[in-house]
Amino acid sequence: MDAQDSLFADEPPPRPAAAPAVEPGAPLAERLRPHTLAEVIGQQHLLGPGRPLRVAFESGRIPSMILWGPPGVGKTTLARLVAGSVDAQFLVLSAVLAGVKDIRDAVELAKDARRRGQATVVFVDEVHRFNKAQQDAFLPHVESGLFTFIGATTENPSFEVNSALLSRATVHVLKSLADEDLGVLLDRARALLGAPPLTDSARTRLVAHADGDARRLLNAYDNLVAIAGDVPELDEAVLERALGELLRRYDKGGDQFFDTISALHKSVRGSDPDAAMYWLARLLDGGADPRYAARRIVRMAAEDIGLADPRALRLALDAAEVYERLGSPEGELALAEAVVYLAIAPKSNAVYKAWNEVRALVRSDVSRPVPDHLRNAPTQLMKSLGHGAGYRYAHDEPGGYAAGERYLPEGLVGRRFYAPAARGLEARIAERLAELRALDDAATTSG
Repeated sequence: MDAQDSLFADEPPPRPAAAPAVEPGAPLAERLRPHTLAEVIGQQHLLGPGRPLRVAFESGRIPSMILWGPPGVGKTTLARLVAGSVDAQFLVLSAVLAGVKDIRDAVELAKDARRRGQATVVFVDEVHRFNKAQQDAFLPHVESGLFTFIGATTENPSFEVNSALLSRATVHVLKSLADEDLGVLLDRARALLGAPPLTDSARTRLVAHADGDARRLLNAYDNLVAIAGDVPELDEAVLERALGELLRRYDKGGDQFFDTISALHKSVRGSDPDAAMYWLARLLDGGADPRYAARRIVRMAAEDIGLADPRALRLALDAAEVYERLGSPEGELALAEAVVYLAIAPKSNAVYKAWNEVRALVRSDVSRPVPDHLRNAPTQLMKSLGHGAGYRYAHDEPGGYAAGERYLPEGLVGRRFYAPAARGLEARIAERLAELRALDDAATTSG
């Protein structure tokens, strides 16, 4: 598998004579792929002077590594440049398609290359998709130095890569390309294609559509130029005609994005399931990451439904997990079910308000000491100091409740933060709290 990830640079130097030829009909991202480190832009936290990958390139000593980052930021390109910097054989495996047999074949090729005096770099795309046995198959050869292992992943390697393999590789985190870098990319692509200029608004929307992904940007721009035909400039109308549903309906992080999120949240809070589904669909149709929507749905369950229906939070978490398992579009149905349930559930922000009040108090208040009877007393010395003295063990009290016992520090006794709403389960919680407080009052009165 030959991924199209690319990194690019301002004013690239002439291609070296050894650069491989690229077919004229190849994707634009491949035609603009850097062939020297001088052509690369972005990732300066790794490639700038004195930075880890720059030092490795310049020293010619390339350790095994994991490249972790979103799509289209240059993982494959960096791996190719690593191999080229040490004149190594470059072997590519796709974890989606390859198995243990392919790994064995790569090992044999690496052995043949070593007999010829040539080093080998084995690049595994989407390494997180390999199972434990497949990942373990690399270990003895990485340890022996038969080849340099480079894995690329969009997932957190701490969770997706075996600890044994992870301990033998350096993890480098790649970042999404900045808008300025994507702008340079567009300029280079326009020069290569001889295309008409983009209007400022079209350029802004195209960069927002790319969302830091160089390959996505170049694929979209290639389609745009092909569809536009003979026009003096490429404006938003041409852009929408070329990209259709693929074009974001709002800019990433822009006002319309946050307005849509706000509308979804307020529709759930306002108990309107139809509006909630509509705004969720608008959010997803506009290009938002469904995982982001799932996180917001979980927040809604905690903030606006709370203990009026504790099942809402569990259902929201389940919906997020279902999406992780199924992806789009199947997993989006679980998100829709969640927003409908949240919309029709009884509402309470009592815990949300109480928590904000407690946090504000703790930030502004003095550090009040823990009352002696609540202190931990694991040693005889601490017991002699009165720690834990007089503490009443609730399970030994009538009804399992130590009526009249005080748990807040001095100066805050009797302070109330949580006021349950008279809706859903919280109405029952309010009744139970009233019963317990009546027991406290009776205990206080009786001394």
